[in-house]
Amino acid sequence: MPSLSQVVNVQDLRQLAERRVPRPVFDYLDGGGEGEFTLRENCRAFQEITFRARHAVSVGACDLHTKLLETDLALPFLLAPVGYSRLMHPEGECAAARAAGEAGTAYILSTISGHRMEDVKAASSGPVWYQLYLMGGRAVAEAAITRARRAGFSALVLTIDTAVSGIRERDVRNGVSQLLSGNLISMLPFLPQIVSRPGWLASFLLDGGVPSLANVVVPGRGPMPMVDVASALANAAVTWADMHWLRQVWNAPIIVKGVLTGDDARRAIDEGASAVVVSNHGGRQLDGLPATIRALPEVVAAVNGRIEVLMDGGIRRGTDVVKAICLGARAVLIGRAYAYGLAAAGRPGVVRAIEILRTDIERTLQLLGCPSIAALDRSYVDFPAAWCRGHIAH
Repeated sequence: MPSLSQVVNVQDLRQLAERRVPRPVFDYLDGGGEGEFTLRENCRAFQEITFRARHAVSVGACDLHTKLLETDLALPFLLAPVGYSRLMHPEGECAAARAAGEAGTAYILSTISGHRMEDVKAASSGPVWYQLYLMGGRAVAEAAITRARRAGFSALVLTIDTAVSGIRERDVRNGVSQLLSGNLISMLPFLPQIVSRPGWLASFLLDGGVPSLANVVVPGRGPMPMVDVASALANAAVTWADMHWLRQVWNAPIIVKGVLTGDDARRAIDEGASAVVVSNHGGRQLDGLPATIRALPEVVAAVNGRIEVLMDGGIRRGTDVVKAICLGARAVLIGRAYAYGLAAAGRPGVVRAIEILRTDIERTLQLLGCPSIAALDRSYVDFPAAWCRGHIAH
């Protein structure tokens, strides 16, 4: 197995992750909803964008800094919320948050976390945001929001695309729910997939097995078990009416994640959002949605500079990051790109994923003849005119 120093790109990290963790865990990270059309399109659509480089230009060292919600970031990408990170590696969310802080960027903690939010915040020297599901109801969510505020989280990310959990067929076939249940009898058909990764299994058992959701504390019951997630999400649908309540209990920025149309972007602005994330949940919810990079121009046009626009989905290379910024994103969120590193090697794997993307971005800017992230705009790319079609009627 190659060492991290021999890893060239995110795909190499993916292969290392596949070798280290058992099939149920890897496919949870790697897979998408239903036939995985949207999952594939998120990556493929970047191929429809080509660069317009300025040659015979020497730009030297390029400035990769960006400002997001009045916060200076050293990189134009943040680490997205990834649920079940502690199953991928015992250090999980704490390792990812530490790597993000060391790189000078922000980390977003998922509600579906096995580590206490206070520990995750303490692990990072940079900004940390909390991604909120209304699992357990408003009272449970409000208690988590209070803890996040006291711990020093600087923004709240409200995910709006999980009225129910999408059907991820790989998870059904590979027994993810049985693994989470901890019931040995129900796990028997899937045990060969787990014991074939003895290194992961040893670390999993030493870490205490399946963790509870440390930040979803139900009164009288304590932390919610991870096995309850699917049913809890089905009873935790977010509506625009929840934004009014959130603004009462959280007086810092609220980012709405899961926006794919100009109409939803304008509604988010009306409801007081400070930013939106163009996202289809990494292709893990409704299959058949457009690639997020394809939806980005419509949302950027609808927002028209009133709030900041971020994007996630399909980011595997620095060129992908640059293309998204050219089309109007202030920054992007990376999920699988760093989670493969986490599953492969813990914090060093996350650090390597960040290094790969940072180097890719700087090299891309130099080859484009562009001195900084701030100088990027649509003049550096060509993309299909049909991508702008959605906002013409508005």
